[in-house]
Amino acid sequence: MACPSPGVSRPGYEATQRPRCLGAPTYRRRLGTAPRWPKSIPGSTNPWRPRCLEYGRTSVPATLAPSANRLLAALPRQEHDRLLAHCDTVNLQFAEVLAEPGEPIRHVWFPTGSAIAQIRRIDAHASLEVGLIGDEGALGIPLALDVTESSLRALVQAPGTALRIPASAFRRVLEEGPALSRILRQYIHVLMGQLAQTAGCTRFHLVEPRLARWLLMTQDRTHSTGFHITHEFLAQVLGVRRVGITHAASTLQQHQLIHYRRGDIAIVDRAGLEAAACTCYAADRLAYSRGMRGTPPS
Repeated sequence: MACPSPGVSRPGYEATQRPRCLGAPTYRRRLGTAPRWPKSIPGSTNPWRPRCLEYGRTSVPATLAPSANRLLAALPRQEHDRLLAHCDTVNLQFAEVLAEPGEPIRHVWFPTGSAIAQIRRIDAHASLEVGLIGDEGALGIPLALDVTESSLRALVQAPGTALRIPASAFRRVLEEGPALSRILRQYIHVLMGQLAQTAGCTRFHLVEPRLARWLLMTQDRTHSTGFHITHEFLAQVLGVRRVGITHAASTLQQHQLIHYRRGDIAIVDRAGLEAAACTCYAADRLAYSRGMRGTPPS
């Protein structure tokens, strides 16, 4: 969470230590921070499954104003409005599970202020983030290829808003919308390239530049300079040991590129962080720009 301006109070929060690099007090919610992992639903066989939309999370119908999601914003007005007529605006919570491998795809999610990690579980002790979805993309697009089951775990990495459409309604809109079909094919091509880039990055690049890349990607998709994240979560999504995350985060903080305290990370020097990131970050942005014939996430 980014620090507010000096002298500005936040209802429900209390000031903590003032970091020299930020020049402003940090704030901690009096009721405690978000849990690192969600609680399981009583009776569920999946210990990682949190309370989700079907179990009481509120939603409201989406408006027909121009969408904050870049895929939807690229649609012609008629197709855009037709799709939004079937959408709800929902608030996604940190670490909320939206999909599991082998489960039916029940919804398509278009983030408008949140970020969703796609994770491949390697075995009982290891997992790796292979994709990150924000307002430049969507979760559930295998439906566009007539694939009805998820192949990856989808976990909310940064809380915020998203547009949600039922799978059945999405298929109907897709059949009636040639522009939506074309845009999704382009996006799937971009995702394939990013997946290959991530595989090479994981194999050949060190933890520190990979962490810098991950922080930049998260900022691009949430448009926030700060967010709450734990070392345990970072170790999971980057597929490394926690001690590696601790060392990398400490190095970035020593160079005054980020400020890290009690699970809250703030980017204080974006240009410096871009210089510290591996070349995969720039490659991903270029691939999106070329593949979508637009501007990369910024």
